[in-house]
Amino acid sequence: MALQILEQNGTFELQGSLTTATTRSFIIHFEYMINTVKNVTVNIDKVNTIDVSGVEALKTLIAIALRSNNVFSVVGNGCKEIYDDYKSAFAA
Repeated sequence: MALQILEQNGTFELQGSLTTATTRSFIIHFEYMINTVKNVTVNIDKVNTIDVSGVEALKTLIAIALRSNNVFSVVGNGCKEIYDDYKSAFAA
């Protein structure tokens, strides 16, 4: 399934899959948004699949925002995989 990005009240809602097939365009789109809007919030409630590449894309965008003193926030209760990956990254 493809990834759809919808904007609602200043929050970008992701719908579909954040996988290897969609991460390149996802990063390009949100890197532009980070540099334009300065405060970007992404809701992952409707993400049904995320793989390692998708989690890395989110980490990349967070790093880009930090380097440019902007904000990139991820909210919602999307896929369990994202929380497992973040927990393992900070457990060590």
